Amino acid sequence: MFRRVYLDNSATTPIDPQVVEAMMPYLTDKFGNASSIHFFGQEAKAAVDKARHQVAALINARPNEIVFTSGGTEADNLGVHGLVEANRKYGKHIITSEIEHSAIKATCAELETQGFSVTYLPVYENGRVTIDDIKAAITDETILISIMTANNEIGTLQPVAEIGRFVESLREDGKKIWFHTDAVQAAGKIPVDVEEIGCDLLSLSAHKIYAPKGVGALYVRRGVRLHPRQLGGRQERERRGGTESVPLIVALGQACEIAQSNLEHETETMRSIRDSFESKVGEVIDDAVFNGDRDHRVPTVSNISFGGIEGEGLLINLDMQGIAVSTGSACSSGSVEPSPVIKALGQRDDLARGAVRFSFGRFNSADDIEYVLNILPKAIETLRRLSPAHARSAG
Repeated sequence: MFRRVYLDNSATTPIDPQVVEAMMPYLTDKFGNASSIHFFGQEAKAAVDKARHQVAALINARPNEIVFTSGGTEADNLGVHGLVEANRKYGKHIITSEIEHSAIKATCAELETQGFSVTYLPVYENGRVTIDDIKAAITDETILISIMTANNEIGTLQPVAEIGRFVESLREDGKKIWFHTDAVQAAGKIPVDVEEIGCDLLSLSAHKIYAPKGVGALYVRRGVRLHPRQLGGRQERERRGGTESVPLIVALGQACEIAQSNLEHETETMRSIRDSFESKVGEVIDDAVFNGDRDHRVPTVSNISFGGIEGEGLLINLDMQGIAVSTGSACSSGSVEPSPVIKALGQRDDLARGAVRFSFGRFNSADDIEYVLNILPKAIETLRRLSPAHARSAG
C-alpha cells in the first residue's frame, strides 16, 4: 500500500506542533517590536529573552553568549568572517576540513581573496580529521580553526573536544587563536556542551530540530571579539543589526527546550531505528558500502553507496514510491558528479555517485522503515538490471 515516508530529516525537519503552538501568539496578538520600550515591545523582548535562555541551556552556554541569526549559514558566516575580521592583526591563516558545509568553504574562499590563507585538512576513510594533521598545519599566522561537529552528508562526528583542548593549550602558551564549530547537524540530536568542547564559537539552526526555516544562532564565548556582518541597529549586543523575528526566535527556543528534555530518549530511538535499518540493508542488498565512521556519528544518519547504480536514479525511483531521501551528488549539465564528501573518504567515483543519505527523525516510525525496506531492494535490483556497467561487471 502506497504511503509517504520522509527520510530526509538532515535536509530539514517537519515543525513540531508544540513549536507551532508556542510561536503562534507572536504572529497574531503579540506583534510588538522587541526594541520598543512600551508594553507591546517589552512583551516581545521577554519572549526573545526566554528563547535566549532556552537555546543557551541546550548547549550549556550563558544566555548573553547567544546571537540570533537567520539560520546556520549566517551563523557560520558571522562566526568565521566576523572572528577573523575583528582579530586579523593576530594572523591570516585558517584551518578547516575538506568536508565542511558550503557555508564555511565559501566563506573561506572569499577570505582567500582578501589575503587570508586556508588549509583544508583531509578526512581519510572514516571521514574524520586527525589532531596530528591539525598540529602539523598550525603556523605563526594561524588565527582560527573551524571544524564541524557532525557532517551533514555522512553524519560523522569530528574530535571537537580534542581540538578544543589543543587550542586551549596553544592559548596557554600565549598564542592568539580561536576555535569555531558548525554544530548544525549535531545540536539537539546528541549532547552538545560548549564547555566540554572548548569552542569559542558554535553555529546551530532551527529547521534541523523541528522549528521553522529562517532562524538560527551563533554561540560567542564571552570576551571573544566579533566584527558584525549585518549593520544597522544595536540588536544582539551590536553583533547582528536588524529587527528580531520574534515568532521565529520563540520557535527556536521552544525547539531547543523540547530537544533538551527528550534528548536521551530520542537519541536511543533514532540509533535503534538506524541500526535496524542498516542491519537489514546489509543482509538483503549486495555491494552496499556504509560510508563514514560507524561508531563516531550522529544517530540520525545512514549514508550508503550502492554499487552499480547512480544515487540520483535511486532517489527518483524511491520518490515515485513515496519515499524521500537525498544524495550528495550534484546534477549539472546532464551529468551527475560524484559527491565531494564521499570522494574525500577515498571512495571510487562509481561508489561516490551511488551514495544515498537516509536521515531519520522524531516523527519516523517502525512502519516507515518496514515500508522502505520492502521497496529499496527491488528498486536497486531494477536500476542495476538497467545499468550496462553493472551488467558487465556481474557477467
